[in-house]
Amino acid sequence: MKKSVKIWLIVAASLVLLGAIVFFYAMTALQWNFSGSYSNNYETNEHEISDSFSSISINTDTADIKFLPLEASNNAACLVVCQEQSKMKHTVKLNGSVLEIALEDTRKWYEHIGIGFESSEITVYLKAGVYGSLLIESDTGDVELPKDFVFESIEISESTGDVRCSASALEKIKISASTGDVHLEGLSAESVAISTSTGDISAFELKCRGELSLTVTTGKSQLDSVDCVNLTTDGSTGSISLNDVIVQNRLTLERSTGDVMLDGCDAGEIFIKTDTGDVEGTLLSEKVFLVKTDTGDVKVPSTLTGGICEITTDTGDVNITIK
Repeated sequence: MKKSVKIWLIVAASLVLLGAIVFFYAMTALQWNFSGSYSNNYETNEHEISDSFSSISINTDTADIKFLPLEASNNAACLVVCQEQSKMKHTVKLNGSVLEIALEDTRKWYEHIGIGFESSEITVYLKAGVYGSLLIESDTGDVELPKDFVFESIEISESTGDVRCSASALEKIKISASTGDVHLEGLSAESVAISTSTGDISAFELKCRGELSLTVTTGKSQLDSVDCVNLTTDGSTGSISLNDVIVQNRLTLERSTGDVMLDGCDAGEIFIKTDTGDVEGTLLSEKVFLVKTDTGDVKVPSTLTGGICEITTDTGDVNITIK
């Protein structure tokens, strides 16, 4: 046996032994309880905020976040209810005009070992109305914002958690997620920027007074009853479906292998590019069609008026009609 192979075998055996020692001491500290009882004891804590505030900042890990209206009869400015682990509590405090909710993890290193079946949850009860900025940073927890609230701006950063937002913003809405889905419904904003990796994006009854931007990798996108000034969306293998989407100025849409489906849509100018994806559907007004494809079939109206509709594909087919 070669000397280098012997060295690697010795290193591998040493790492296995070290891992076994660490596991033994960790489970001994946990009294060999695989449920991680030191850290998985859940409790409910309520925090009542009497003083007024404008903005909200939430920084957590696995907790689901939900906003609900506070009863008008309640004299408090806000009520935060946390269902949380005993050693993973959330602090709730005012920092100037900002309500800050943050995770405080006091677990020992060995208490991170264990299997839990319950989930943490943060419920924020607010009076219906207009607030300042809303900033949420989370990991695996879901986020839910109802239509009862309006914020100056909304910014949400997620990993695997889903986001459902019906709250409007006076300025921007920016949501980023990795594998989590993003669903927007019945809201308005000055600008909207949504980005996901494998998560899906859906938007219904959305009004954007400026730029609407959607970025995906393999996730699907669906837009229904959307009105905006400019729409830009790009992605890789995810398909995109647009129904009753009206863009005042420029619609720019790019996909690799994903199909593009348009139903009753329109824009001042339309630019669509795919590789193997098909482009098909209906537009509401005549366009000057500029279509280029390598091996795909093309069927578009022979209209010579209206804005430019430029469609480029490699092997994808193009089939567009005017309603």
